[in-house]
Amino acid sequence: SMDYAKEVYEALREKMIRCELDTRNEKIGYKIREAQTQKIPYMIIVGDKEAENGTVSVRTRAGGDEGSMQVEDFIAKLGEEVATRAK
Repeated sequence: SMDYAKEVYEALREKMIRCELDTRNEKIGYKIREAQTQKIPYMIIVGDKEAENGTVSVRTRAGGDEGSMQVEDFIAKLGEEVATRAK
């Protein structure tokens, strides 16, 4: 699933979305808690299930689990938010 994570990362970067890829060999809960303390607005979690389905599992900093969505849908959601904020 690391290959898939890299694909998602590249797809986000292509759309000029600032993102980081955490490849450390740490437990997922640890990575999530650390991202929350760093005030990262969105975390996308990918594993074998997401790689199979072409989806990402989305969490917000506020701790909200947004569920799974297609990568394109997540990118579109971010684009809408940026456009709304720019007004």
